[in-house]
Amino acid sequence: MYSGTQRIDLHGRNKYQAKIIIDSELKKAREGVYRIQLVHGQTYGTELRDMIKDEYSFHPKVLRIEAGGNGGQTVLILRELYTKK
Repeated sequence: MYSGTQRIDLHGRNKYQAKIIIDSELKKAREGVYRIQLVHGQTYGTELRDMIKDEYSFHPKVLRIEAGGNGGQTVLILRELYTKK
């Protein structure tokens, strides 16, 4: 089953490489994708985390940015997920 969440592992990438990957995935994101989980790492990923917040806070496709389950993840929310009752 497709969850609507896309996960991208950015470990070992520099800011430039990560931005290219994220931009590409945002461009390709279809209606079924409502969030993109970016895994950048907690210890050495702070540079990527900061870049993500700076670059994508006002991106037209990004509704908001949330911290992931730990300090090593950042989530781009593209749209709200509504469940039918």
